[in-house]
Amino acid sequence: MAEKKETAQKPKKASTKATAKAGSTKAPKEEKQPAKKATKKPTMAQMKKVNALVIALSDASRRARQDASHELAELAHIAPLAFEEHIDSLIDALYRPEAQTRWEVLDALAHLSEHFGDQVFKAFDAAEASLFDDDSATVRLAAFLFLCQYGATSAKHSDEAWPLLDEAVQCYHGDAEYHDMLQGLLALAHGTISKDVKKALSQRMNLMRKMPLDTLSSIRKRLFQLPSNLICL
Repeated sequence: MAEKKETAQKPKKASTKATAKAGSTKAPKEEKQPAKKATKKPTMAQMKKVNALVIALSDASRRARQDASHELAELAHIAPLAFEEHIDSLIDALYRPEAQTRWEVLDALAHLSEHFGDQVFKAFDAAEASLFDDDSATVRLAAFLFLCQYGATSAKHSDEAWPLLDEAVQCYHGDAEYHDMLQGLLALAHGTISKDVKKALSQRMNLMRKMPLDTLSSIRKRLFQLPSNLICL
């Protein structure tokens, strides 16, 4: 009986978890920022394909140029680094007479601006001409989205792109492509933009607030609800 009593009175072993917690001097973990996904190096086949398609942008056949530009726009999403030596050729293709070649190339350049922003800047004159193209709404939209994507890559680029974007968003209010333009502005607002552009975008959105409520799209509402660290509305 005495043996049992002694066993019963044996002190319990302190929880290792509690001990560790009490004696821990470890600093609290810092919140990890999501790592930016590395862009894959292009394959040799992709580089050869891009090279052949870029050459086709100067083909005498309109159809050949359009087909080449369409494939290049798709490849810009998949293998952007394969275009390193071809930015100038893409910019040159923005002066082709057919609308499709121009809007496909603008789409390609929009995605390449993240990787080759300073080279892509040379597309500004052609993008401005396309932004106010009288004949093709698709070309206008492609130019607008290109400028939004370009402007979102840095404060400097946002300062360069904003005056054109601000003019266009006033010119094309109510047009069929306007909703997609607002999506572009939303992407711009989430980018690395300057304080001046944040302020200007805020002022533009405040003016849009005064329009009739039935014209408010879901995108406009999302622009108004952006957190203050992105844009103060």
